[in-house]
Amino acid sequence: MSIWNELREDVGAIMARDPAARSRLEVVLCYPGFHALLFHRAARALWRRGWIVAGRFVSHLGRFFTGIEIHPGARLGRRLFIDHGAGAVIGETAEIGNDVTLYHGVTLGGTALAPGKRHPTVGHGVVIGSGAQLLGPIRIGDGARIGANAVVLKDVPSGVTMVGIPARQVLPRDRGEAEPAFAAYGTPRGDLPDPLVRTVEALTAELASLRARLDALERRPAGANGDGADDAPAAAPDAESRPDCDGRA
Repeated sequence: MSIWNELREDVGAIMARDPAARSRLEVVLCYPGFHALLFHRAARALWRRGWIVAGRFVSHLGRFFTGIEIHPGARLGRRLFIDHGAGAVIGETAEIGNDVTLYHGVTLGGTALAPGKRHPTVGHGVVIGSGAQLLGPIRIGDGARIGANAVVLKDVPSGVTMVGIPARQVLPRDRGEAEPAFAAYGTPRGDLPDPLVRTVEALTAELASLRARLDALERRPAGANGDGADDAPAAAPDAESRPDCDGRA
């Protein structure tokens, strides 16, 4: 694909996903996410030719002008939209699929010091909300949605919604959808079930049930059990009624 076609796709993706974009000229002139992609393409071209310092310098210029840091070694798919973008960081071995949306403050970071794959791999159509931290060589499935400020440390299945610290799945994948609906900031509107809250509620309900059973046992008449027999053990015979060694009472 030619450079002009890529630029046309990038502008079209921003127009489709941002209702604030009024015209293509506005996108070209005023969107730092679009500018960051231009700097990254130039930096990556130098990086792949072995001009490491030149690639890093162009990447540094992009960070200076846009507030978005993308390492020239990162692999970005088509139609990536970095909305607002300030403070976004994409590490060296990160890989991003097509039609991905990132918001400001997102980090695709590495947690290991050894060379090799250290950063996340993001599938196609993923939405990552502002402030989300994706750390380590994890894999984010296609169509997943990462809520704002979530901290993701493990692989994420395709099509699910993750929120919280550490991130937990709150919405399952909708098998009826051919393509997951776009959710701004990776957080669908409406009440989201929190699995931690549901666990606490289940424990509270079980505790209330056990307390009710204990109260019922305490209110039961003394000496009564379920079959009406006396719960008290039979009294041991006293010394006077005990037979003697020779069989006399």
